[in-house]
Amino acid sequence: MTNPEATTATTRQLRIPVADEVAVSALAVSPPSPEACCVLAHGAGAGMTHPFMEAVADGLAQRRIATLRYQFPYMERGSKRTDAPALAHATVRAAVDCAAAHFGGLRLFAGGKSFGGRMTSQAQALEPLPGVKGLVFLGFPLHPSGAPSTTRAEHLHDVDVPMLFAHGPRDTLAEPREFDETTRSLGPMASVLEIDGADHSFSVLRRSGRTDAEALDELLDGIAVWTQAWRIG
Repeated sequence: MTNPEATTATTRQLRIPVADEVAVSALAVSPPSPEACCVLAHGAGAGMTHPFMEAVADGLAQRRIATLRYQFPYMERGSKRTDAPALAHATVRAAVDCAAAHFGGLRLFAGGKSFGGRMTSQAQALEPLPGVKGLVFLGFPLHPSGAPSTTRAEHLHDVDVPMLFAHGPRDTLAEPREFDETTRSLGPMASVLEIDGADHSFSVLRRSGRTDAEALDELLDGIAVWTQAWRIG
């Protein structure tokens, strides 16, 4: 589903003020004729320049979706301890505001990988993110590995925009039973993009007959189709 005409994307480095004496780095990637923008937060253990985040941004650009990916303050400082929720939520809001200013007029979606997606959904549940039409979760972390639970999903019932859950059946942070229970409970607000054979990082086993690149293409195609659906709204 890649678009050859949209492969020449431009990348711009940005600085986003979050609070007094707190600012974070961001990368805005724009294809020549973007149709939407996705604001992407990184996972807990790797920043916005992780190869997976770069591949997602590049792949979405090929599908006419601009991205703004950004650091959380703890990652900017080089710390391994994640920020307090209030600061993480403030960072999400600041990034969405930055994207709205930088990509004025484009439909906005927000979310991210694992921890970043969960911080985005928590921010949205507490107070709607201005202009955001939907949330995209790249592996929503429902529970710690080995401790299945749905407690971390309780706030999702307070989210008032559509949500896309990209998920792999081998994701140990979202076991199939708990994942299915959660998404079913959200009703029509939740759409599921199941990537067959994938784990939390959307990697697949060699014996599956597929490559990680093929799984990533399926993931990105699904995101693109889902975001395009909201053009009619």
